Amino acid sequence: MAVPGDVRGRGLSGLPNMNGEEEEEEESHEVLLSVFAQHGQLGLCFYDSRDFTLHYMPDTSDNHELQLLARVIQEVSPHVIITSAKQERCMVQFMQGLGANPDYRPEVVTYPYVDFGLEVSKQRLLSAHFPFLPPAVSERERISYLSSCISFSSPLMLRSVGALLKCLDKRRVGVELEDSSMGVPILQFHTYTLKDVVYVDQDTYSVLQIFKSELHPSVYKLQSGEKEGLSLYGILNHCRCKFGSKLLRQWFLRPTRDLAVLNRRQEVVRFFSCPRNSDSLNTLQSSLRNIRNIPTLLRSMSLSHTKVSDWQGLYKTVYSAVCIRDTVRSLPQSIQLFQEISEGFSDDLYYIASLISRVVGHTVHTSEKRRMMGLSDFLTDVARRELEHLDTRIPSCCVIYIPLIGFLLSVPRLTSMVEKEDFEIEGLDFMFLSEERLHYRSQRTKELDDLLGDLHCDTKDMETAVMTQLQTTVLGRSACLYKVLDLSAELDCLMALSHASQEYGYTTPTLANHHRITLRQARHPLLELCSPMFVSNSFLSSETSGRVKIITGPNSSGKSIYLKQVGLIVFMALIGSDVPAKEAEIGLVDGIFTRMQSRESVSVGLSTFMIDLNQMAHALNHSSGHSLVLIDEFGKGTNTVDGLSLLAASISHWLKRVPAEVPHILLATNFHSLLQLGLLPSSGLLSLLTLETAVDGDELVFLYQLKEGICRSSYAANIATLAGLPPSLVQRGVEVSELYRTGKTIKRIDRPSTEEQANKCVCVVKKFLCVNLEDQSVDLQRYMKEELLPSGGDLL
Repeated sequence: MAVPGDVRGRGLSGLPNMNGEEEEEEESHEVLLSVFAQHGQLGLCFYDSRDFTLHYMPDTSDNHELQLLARVIQEVSPHVIITSAKQERCMVQFMQGLGANPDYRPEVVTYPYVDFGLEVSKQRLLSAHFPFLPPAVSERERISYLSSCISFSSPLMLRSVGALLKCLDKRRVGVELEDSSMGVPILQFHTYTLKDVVYVDQDTYSVLQIFKSELHPSVYKLQSGEKEGLSLYGILNHCRCKFGSKLLRQWFLRPTRDLAVLNRRQEVVRFFSCPRNSDSLNTLQSSLRNIRNIPTLLRSMSLSHTKVSDWQGLYKTVYSAVCIRDTVRSLPQSIQLFQEISEGFSDDLYYIASLISRVVGHTVHTSEKRRMMGLSDFLTDVARRELEHLDTRIPSCCVIYIPLIGFLLSVPRLTSMVEKEDFEIEGLDFMFLSEERLHYRSQRTKELDDLLGDLHCDTKDMETAVMTQLQTTVLGRSACLYKVLDLSAELDCLMALSHASQEYGYTTPTLANHHRITLRQARHPLLELCSPMFVSNSFLSSETSGRVKIITGPNSSGKSIYLKQVGLIVFMALIGSDVPAKEAEIGLVDGIFTRMQSRESVSVGLSTFMIDLNQMAHALNHSSGHSLVLIDEFGKGTNTVDGLSLLAASISHWLKRVPAEVPHILLATNFHSLLQLGLLPSSGLLSLLTLETAVDGDELVFLYQLKEGICRSSYAANIATLAGLPPSLVQRGVEVSELYRTGKTIKRIDRPSTEEQANKCVCVVKKFLCVNLEDQSVDLQRYMKEELLPSGGDLL
């Protein structure tokens, strides 16, 4: 029977095929979420049709903005949201805001308040379709079992379950083509929790390039196809099967600060990262390729649609699981995951494998084949005897068996047989004409019917009875199969992280519940793969110093890369991965906030600066002393003075907090006035850093080395030259910048200045006064046009 579990180990995907060469296409599925809020409490549950699991979250308090519900929706991404028609104002506002989001618009289903009734919901739960329960189980036994799977002490959650079950039955999710008496199957329950989950919003996932979807290069997958581009998930995902990849994606979407979970993952990654354990890693990865999609197989059994290929896939899965267990039992049992696999992969697997092998592989099919093969020779002999008594014009005949009709004598149709009367043959009863062959019933075929009976139907009935019993037995032991999927998916993920650690030279970080982050010779996990040479930099933020770092430096000097580098390393530690650094000690953070890159303003209907402000406001309002905040060039989207003022006010707001409540802040800016004008309060938590550069003649050389200090120049002219701007344009920019910096008047160059015009006029007058007007040989008109005013007479 299925038992409540932790969502930590659940993989929700299609699995590789029998040969493990090419993964199955992911089946379409639906996620339906039901939610009920009342008096500051929230109850919710959701059903995933991919693995036929009902996830539930015990009643939990939420604020009036329903931020907890928003986080659940962000993680689960339901296709359908079910709510009550009678609901509190906060829920109405929340659903309106959800509908205004152009990037995500789930279908919202509203049911009457009575459908969320507590007693109605309990009755629906008791009447739901649970294939793993024996059909003869009493209601009392059903209640006892369900109370061990789902919390009956959470009334709001139970009310949401009732509405969810109504929606499932109304839509017949997953059983649309089945008989109406077949209910929507629920194969297991899982508790859903957000405890110790680190907050990371979609903007942070985007700017840190944790995920990056690209169009699939195959023309056959242009419509549905997306592939993972260069991203953190892409370089760490060395999973051997799709359900492992799906679980790893869940870890990425749900980074945790639970030390017990992280230590559990780290000890496995550390073990397989050791080169001497590579043989065990390769053996286990080979076995993982053969594990099929267990929920899909069990669903086919619950619907009695199991094919021979399904039984073969299940046999291969169980056999591979036994191989995994035997391999893991030779590994150190002090590692928690190894111990759970050794104990959790029970002898039920041996029993299921041997049962499938006997029933499917030999008993039914071999027996039927032997009987039918012997019968074939016998029928040939009967046909030979029948031919001796037929008209000599008939060249041949055979005896065939048709289910539900019996044994018949089949002869070819002669050219003389035109009308139905011509089909009559003495001693034979004509039955039908098919494909130019006439079928008759003779005395001998009647004797065969009496002797052998409806052999095929009897065989089918026996096969159905045996297979039904086999299905019931397997479903009754399904708990061990789900444990195989859970633990195999986790093992696959951790071996993938170990593979990446070995390949890229990562280090296991030290994790603790303190306020410090120390990184020695840290590297950017993505850029180091693309750059032939990468300069590592360190990071130190303690309780009393370096909490707020302001980084100045020229454009392209590496400020943004450094910010993202720290964010990615902290994120990697929060999923249990090793990190790209020589040494790392990381105090667990509760959220990663970013103001680094604006989303496309057209798609969200907001100005770029408004989006920047929203991101900054979110960091200011929700960050704590355990948060990491990354800010890149905030304020440049508006007037320089206004942007500088808002930036200074934001940093000052954080610095005025008590030290324990100041988050780890990394700020990259080109507002040098922020420091030169002394706009920030004096604080020991403030650290000023810059990225080192050198000037070789007119050429700017980036050294990418972080050091203490302030950048005195933005080197904009040097960078403009590197970018290929015309030298005259760059020179004019330098002139204007110097005049502006020194407070001098900036003179226009598109027309002469007043002083230049006066000098030019004096020069013309002097030339004119030197002309002898009495000299008849002087062509005054030509002289004025060509020598006195060669520019056409315009002095301005």
